[in-house]
Amino acid sequence: MVQRGTPDYDEAVQVGAALAQAGYTVMTGGYSGIMEAVSRGANEVGGEVVGVTTEQLETLRAARINDWVTEHIPYPKLAERLNHLVREADGYVVMPGGVGTLGELTLAWEYMRVEEIPMRPLVCYGELWARVLAAFVDDRYVPKSHQQMVTFAQTPQEVVLQLQQQMQEEK
Repeated sequence: MVQRGTPDYDEAVQVGAALAQAGYTVMTGGYSGIMEAVSRGANEVGGEVVGVTTEQLETLRAARINDWVTEHIPYPKLAERLNHLVREADGYVVMPGGVGTLGELTLAWEYMRVEEIPMRPLVCYGELWARVLAAFVDDRYVPKSHQQMVTFAQTPQEVVLQLQQQMQEEK
C-alpha cells in the first residue's frame, strides 16, 4: 500500500486537488493509500469526496474509510461497490494501484466497449499503466478503436485537460 510521504502519495494528493479545483466531485474506494491521497487532495481544497466502500473488504483486511470522505456509500459486497464506481462515474482517472485498480480499469473499459455504459474519459495516470497495458494490449486481440478508449497523463494538469477535452468530444 502506498504510504504518506512517498512520491506516489504526494502526486495523488495533487491529482485530487486538481480535480476538485476544476469542479469535479472525486469518487474513490474510500480507504487508505492512493484512495486516501486523492480524497485528501480534493478535500483540502474544498472539494466533494465520495467514498464507496464494502463490508467485504472491511472484514477481510480491517479497512476503514479515510478521514477526507465527505459522502459515504457503503455496500455489502465488492461486486456492488465496483459496479457503483464504474456505472456512476462521469469519467475515470486510474491512479497507480494493484489488482483491484486493474479490475476497475478493465471493467470500465469493457463496459464502454460493449456499450453497457456510454463512452466516458478513461485516463491512466503515470508510467505504471502505460507499461502494464503495453504488455497486455496486442493488435490481434484489441482493435485500435478499443485501444484509443484509454489515454495517458503524466501530470495532474494533463489529467484535468484530458477529462475536459474528452467530455467535450462526447457531447
